[in-house]
Amino acid sequence: MQQAAFDSEGNHIRWTEVPGAEPARVYLHGLGSMSAVYHAHVAARPELVGTRSLFVDLPGHGTSDRPRGFGYTLEEHADAVAVVLDETGAAGAELIAHSMGGAVAIVLAYRRPDLVSRLVLTEANLDAFPPLTAGSSGIAAYGEDEFAEGGYARVLESVGPLWAATMRLADPRALHRSAVGLRRGSAPVMRSILEGLAVERVFLQGEHSGDLEGRESLEAAGVRVVTVPGAGHNVMFDNPDAFVAAVAGTA
Repeated sequence: MQQAAFDSEGNHIRWTEVPGAEPARVYLHGLGSMSAVYHAHVAARPELVGTRSLFVDLPGHGTSDRPRGFGYTLEEHADAVAVVLDETGAAGAELIAHSMGGAVAIVLAYRRPDLVSRLVLTEANLDAFPPLTAGSSGIAAYGEDEFAEGGYARVLESVGPLWAATMRLADPRALHRSAVGLRRGSAPVMRSILEGLAVERVFLQGEHSGDLEGRESLEAAGVRVVTVPGAGHNVMFDNPDAFVAAVAGTA
């Protein structure tokens, strides 16, 4: 495991790394998740082996530190990931990012275009204030203290054992602030940024998640949108073959 300080207080963002050819692939997880848990099984596939791979845990999640004074906005998460890429010399990386991690990746590509050469986004959040059915909406519906003092436990019981297995490793206040920041979105909003980026962009939408809102506009802007059969939100688990093909660029 490696680490780098991401704020003025010396708190650390942490990641594991597999050596290989450049450009590196940097895997980013969603809200309440961990990078290696969601992506290591696909990075080990023969089609992807041989490329340098970094599995980054966002601040407040997994193995990374969880400072009380950090804001956990999309911009702050993106800047923390930029510290990892600067520290490791992984400029021009391919970002393989899921859900909230996809929103972070989009913001990072906007703020530090030198660090990003390609985006593969799995059901990334593109708009501010998503429907109330979204996981971030349920968390953000609580006040921060209310969530930390009881809402966190109720959410863990309601999300099911798989998501709870990684969510229980996230700091409650970091999780809440991340959810609030995700609902607030970025400025400009993630969808507008994505449509304006010059790098290669692939967006994976699980078939069971329904139609992707604004798909035509994304495709007109050069985003390759792939509907993955037999998959829901967690495409990398539901249809790993399709996920690996998209990451490898062979789909």
